[in-house]
Amino acid sequence: MTRISFGTSGWRGIMCEDFTFDNVKVVVQAIADNLTAAGEQGKGVIIGCDTRFMGQRFAAEAAKVFAGAGIKVYLCERDTPTPVISFEILRRKTAGAINFTASHNPPEYNGVKFSPSWGGPALPETTRDIEERANQMLGTPCYRELSLEDAARTRLLEKIDASSAYLQSIQEKVDFDAIAKIGKLALNPLYGTARGYLDAPLRERKIPFVMVNDHLDPYFGGEPPEPSEAHIADFIGLVKSDPEIRLGLATDGDADRFGIIDADGTFIEPNYIIALLLDYLIKVRRLEGGVARSVATSHLIDAVAKKHGVPVYETPVGFKYIGELISQDKIVIGGEESAGLTIKGHVPEKDGILACFLVAEMVAREGKTVGQLLERLYAEVGRVVTKRDNLKLSSQLEAAYSTKVGSLPAEIAGTKVRDVIRIDGTKLLLEDGSWLLFRKSGTEPVVRLYGEASTEKRLAEVMTAGRNFILC
Repeated sequence: MTRISFGTSGWRGIMCEDFTFDNVKVVVQAIADNLTAAGEQGKGVIIGCDTRFMGQRFAAEAAKVFAGAGIKVYLCERDTPTPVISFEILRRKTAGAINFTASHNPPEYNGVKFSPSWGGPALPETTRDIEERANQMLGTPCYRELSLEDAARTRLLEKIDASSAYLQSIQEKVDFDAIAKIGKLALNPLYGTARGYLDAPLRERKIPFVMVNDHLDPYFGGEPPEPSEAHIADFIGLVKSDPEIRLGLATDGDADRFGIIDADGTFIEPNYIIALLLDYLIKVRRLEGGVARSVATSHLIDAVAKKHGVPVYETPVGFKYIGELISQDKIVIGGEESAGLTIKGHVPEKDGILACFLVAEMVAREGKTVGQLLERLYAEVGRVVTKRDNLKLSSQLEAAYSTKVGSLPAEIAGTKVRDVIRIDGTKLLLEDGSWLLFRKSGTEPVVRLYGEASTEKRLAEVMTAGRNFILC
């Protein structure tokens, strides 16, 4: 291990290689020192974990380090969704929380996600400070631990159930009376933390549902716990095979991402869900405000915003930037193409549980399938199709990448480049409304290529041009 580095959602590593008890304790001590330097150590912290191997053990070790630093710990009794931890930060007014999660990454990964007192993912200035402190301490005994027994005896440790207050809030924000009329639902928490969250409100109201992958499995059934079309073939097959199922709802390992399966078994791209919910929240719920999307997210959202006359905030990739706008009460909804969203009046963090319930409410109240709602939206604002590819780079192409994107062509796929946006990666806006985005991975020789156009044919042309530009 040579360096601790925080990405868009915390520090992640492969267990037993980078992600070891010693390195975790260094990172926790760095967070404790950051809170102490900010004068927030007296507010306490929440510690949670997802369903990954040794998650509760890592949480317990972190609690010892915080207690050793004199910071009170609220330790979640069971694996807990990321949005629930965010909700609990705000409810208890703590200095923040750490969650042991690698979200949708494969099972060999784990991570430390730090969320400060405002409830969203830590902003870059905070993670830079934590990184600097941690890297100065790597390889050096730097933390003082207090046993869990002594921490409890001195009231520096309190075990908590974070579910009840969050679920009560969800029931106040979602029309479950409408959902009760939808018919049968299918649920898939992907062996993750949404067990007991996706199903509890439905059980209470006797809404019929079938639930799969709802037991603990740190291997996540042999797939990454990501509710994307590529990883939930069994769930898609279930929805297709049962004509009574009206909607399939899935979440990822820490329940901050969503996956939606329409009644006919069609997987609905998250980009389209965000646009549909924006339209629904303004038109039916009568919510007021703008919309935020990351630079990689569909401009179908922009078309809906234009229809309703509301502003669009384009952010770098990373939900912390959208969370800030939620905290400032500027937006009705904020979302990312990677299946994260939240809404006005809720936590400034991705919430896959809320997203699933909102889609069910929308389908129930509108009386249409998701596909029918999408076709109606296309008729009103125009059709948009979107795609993402990963382009692997040779060592030569990787070395030349910065120079290449620094000298862009005047046109792509036969159309002039109207504008270039560099808030995160390099985004080319074309005169016909199509666009391309190149984002270099920070951890591997890969360029993420995003594209959007009004037809599948045009999208294929744009993506091919983008691929050729990078690889040729």
